[in-house]
Amino acid sequence: MSRAAALASALETVASLVIVCHDNPDPDCLASAIALETIARDQGVDDVTIGYGGELSHQQNRAFVTMLDIDLEHVDAVDVDDYDCVAFVDHSRPGTTTQLDATVEPDVVVDHHPDGPVDATFVDVRPDVGATATLLVEYLVDLETDVTERLASALLFALHRERLDYVRGPTRREYEAALEVYPAADLEVLDQLYGSAFTPGTLDAIGRAIDTRERRGSSLAASVGVTSETDALPQAADYLLNLEGVDTVLVYGIVDDAIRLSGRSYDPRVHIGRTLEDAYGELGPAGGHHDMAGGHIELGLFADDADDDAALLEFVRTRLTNRFFDALNLEEES
Repeated sequence: MSRAAALASALETVASLVIVCHDNPDPDCLASAIALETIARDQGVDDVTIGYGGELSHQQNRAFVTMLDIDLEHVDAVDVDDYDCVAFVDHSRPGTTTQLDATVEPDVVVDHHPDGPVDATFVDVRPDVGATATLLVEYLVDLETDVTERLASALLFALHRERLDYVRGPTRREYEAALEVYPAADLEVLDQLYGSAFTPGTLDAIGRAIDTRERRGSSLAASVGVTSETDALPQAADYLLNLEGVDTVLVYGIVDDAIRLSGRSYDPRVHIGRTLEDAYGELGPAGGHHDMAGGHIELGLFADDADDDAALLEFVRTRLTNRFFDALNLEEES
């Protein structure tokens, strides 16, 4: 039985399905969710909800949801126990990259990030594939499911944003998947999504990260300072990965009442999720995937040591960066 047929079989007797995205979902996660929704409805599942945690603060992600008319519910407003089936897309473990309670057990898992063994009715985790959307395209083709212009546009954009925009990481499968959905996609929508503008706050945050960067070997840490733009952190981390000779990045900053962390790495020797967990796990939730991760530390742990945000950031700078570089076994350079 093919993986697509096994998925269809797992959905055969399901009356209601909740598809849970990881927190702060990106286009790969969102496109995979609506592709799975399409497959489920084609299999006779009438009640389907797509849930997410965190925020949709990245301007491109907000445009993606708006322009493609994606119906989402925040997980705070969703009782997963009310559904026959719980599916995770683009992640596999509750309590790490989603704010769902760690006791939630998914029935369906589709992911491309290696994150340890998963026990579910249907599991398809393939680290040798560059995007979760690639797997969903495979299912759609194998099941001969009709792909609308909206879905094709979402999947094509997700494939490009996740891997095809970069020299690193894409596999042949991403190109093949893109060719499958390209004929039905609305390329004007993709042009508009790529044209989504940075907010001034995001641009300022990236600028501060550039100015404050500290490098050891091929690894780098930087601060975005104080910002209201949560997604400025991963955007800054992605941008700093373009620096010649850098393959691992940590970006941190103060957002609301916490110090937020965002990590990126394409060094095959570095599992950035475990690196952040090792460095900051005792201070707050931190972790993630092999190539991307995040975390947050409540300000209360440090707030008594500084009178204002600027002083606080200076106070924690050496502590955060030293913990990061220590977790990577990088000694301070003279």
